[in-house]
Amino acid sequence: MNLKRTFGLVLTILGIVGLIYAAIGFVQNSEAAKSLIVFAVLGAIFFFTGISLVRNTTDQAK
Repeated sequence: MNLKRTFGLVLTILGIVGLIYAAIGFVQNSEAAKSLIVFAVLGAIFFFTGISLVRNTTDQAK
């Protein structure tokens, strides 16, 4: 199992969770707008970093 792909998958899942949490907070008109913006930005960074790790890592058969 490739460690980079696994780490990319974990980052992608964390990004999705952060984006969903921020979206739910925005829909519910939460008072903590700063924290929701931080969750949204970090979620987007984790998501796109994880996707690029998975996409750019090649499989090497041994």
